[in-house]
Formats: sequence, structure tokens, C-alpha cells
Amino acid sequence: MTRDLAALSLAECEAVLFDLDGVVTPTAEVHMKAWAQVFEEEFAKHGVTVPYSDADYFASLDGKPRYDGVQSLLSSRGIDLPWGSADDPGDAETVCGIGNRKNAVFAAILEHEGVAPYAGSLDLIVQLAARGIPMAVVSSSKNARPVLRAAGLGDRFDAVVDGVTAVEEGIPGKPAPDMFLAGAKRLGFGPATVAVFEDAISGVAAAHAGEFGLVVGVDRGVGPEPLLAAGADLVVQDLEELVARDTSDSDVSDNDMSGSDISDSTDQEEVR
Repeated sequence: MTRDLAALSLAECEAVLFDLDGVVTPTAEVHMKAWAQVFEEEFAKHGVTVPYSDADYFASLDGKPRYDGVQSLLSSRGIDLPWGSADDPGDAETVCGIGNRKNAVFAAILEHEGVAPYAGSLDLIVQLAARGIPMAVVSSSKNARPVLRAAGLGDRFDAVVDGVTAVEEGIPGKPAPDMFLAGAKRLGFGPATVAVFEDAISGVAAAHAGEFGLVVGVDRGVGPEPLLAAGADLVVQDLEELVARDTSDSDVSDNDMSGSDISDSTDQEEVR
């Protein structure tokens, strides 16, 4: 499914930026599980009658800096808590305390269950590396580096811009484009010739705002329409779709990797 036929093809892009959770690794599922546990308990404390759901994750948490997501979801239920500070303990009734509690739950689940990259994503990463395409991970999560190591991907990327980087360098988080722009800059490119892969609405909006050459929405449950509305040039359900198109025929031209051609296959079916 495509939005803008004027977007670059993947073969025309000189560098690639990947969001991590939900794009490279299925850790979005771990984040969802951790957030559900934390907010089910938190809502019970405040007598909230509207239960936490996956829709809350996609609307308020997915792709956003952790504390911003907490505040957004609390506000949606009319809960007003003090912001607190980044070193608040997990049992503190503050925005930061809740965010830190979730991080502890996430770390425990990750340690117990482990993580492996999506097969299709790994195939595409390997293929791009073979072509000498510079790649970076751009993630709002402060857990990006531990997740990459756990998935055996610690040496696959030329740069990582994550939640830790954003705090240290004062980079605004998604949906602002600054994190993606920082990732492209670390690879030595401007946005016009760089592709971005994102599964979160806020992340797609960030890449679109940054005027990147190709914005690929990865539909892991939010649906294609919101991703297209946020600015995706095309939406796929798995990155393997792009690997298949890129390798199926040695005579395939660059134009065959454009969003319009990829849509033929995808239409048969788009926090951290």
C-alpha cells in the first residue's frame, strides 16, 4: 500500500535508518506486555473504570520517549501526577516513577524470555550490508543497545541514536524529526537520500516531517491507514517483502523497487 509515488525507491537510497522495537526486533511485544502490567496496576490504584488496552499503547506510548508516553496515557484517564525526576524509584507515584517501574518490568521480561530479530528484517539488513549501504538504528528507547546485544545485532549498525543519546545531547524525541536527522548526520547524509523504517505513528510522522527520501511504515498491528496518514510513502507487513522484491529477478530495475510496485504485494492482504 502506497501514499506517494514520488518517493525514492529503496535502491535509490544511500543510507537506511531503522527504528528498533517492532521493526528490527519483536521487542514491541515485550514493551506492550510491560506497559500492560504497569498500567493495569496503576489504573486499579486510581479506580479507573476504563481498562488499559492495546489501543492505549498505540495511541499514547508507541514510539514516544518513555516519560512523555506515561504522561500522555495518564492524562487520557484524567490522572494528574507530578513529573518527578529520572532517578525516582519504581514505586514513586510520579510520571518518572511509573516510567522507571515499566523499565524494570521490561528488563525482567527481556532477561527471562530473550529476543531474536525478525527474520525478514535480518535478511534485509544482511542484504543492505552486502551492498555497502550505511545503516543506523534510531529508537526512542533507552534500552536499544541492550536489546541489540541480546539479539546478536550489536555490530550490525554504523550508528545508534537512542533515548540515552537524546537525553545526553538534548535531542527532541519523536514525533519531532530530530532523532532521525541526527541518525542521518552520523552516517554522513542529509535526509533527502535516506530511507526510514518505522512501525509507530509518531515515528512515521517524525520521518515525514524530516523530509526523508523514503518513509516505510511497518504494520505490526496499528494498521496501514494511520501509518499512511502520518506520512508513510508505503506500508509493508514485514521487511521480507522488500527483500523478495529486491532479489527475485536479477534484471529488476531500480524503479521496480519503488513504492508503487511493492504495493502490488502488500495490498493482498501498518515505546518505548
